[in-house]
Amino acid sequence: MAEHNDVIEDWHKSSWSGGECVEVCIAHNLVHVRDSKDPGKAILSFTHQEWQAFLAGVRLGEFDLPGVESA
Repeated sequence: MAEHNDVIEDWHKSSWSGGECVEVCIAHNLVHVRDSKDPGKAILSFTHQEWQAFLAGVRLGEFDLPGVESA
């Protein structure tokens, strides 16, 4: 399990990030997200349903910046 006494383990970082991105930890009931440059700061937590909705929006381009082509 990824959560033990308020300690979250098993953080994963995108291989595309070069270390300057966010890290994600998929736990039993929640998905946790933190800033990889400052992991001691706030952690955002989402339900699995919220996380799946976010990923679907990313795949559909809902968060693309106008006039910027994706890599």
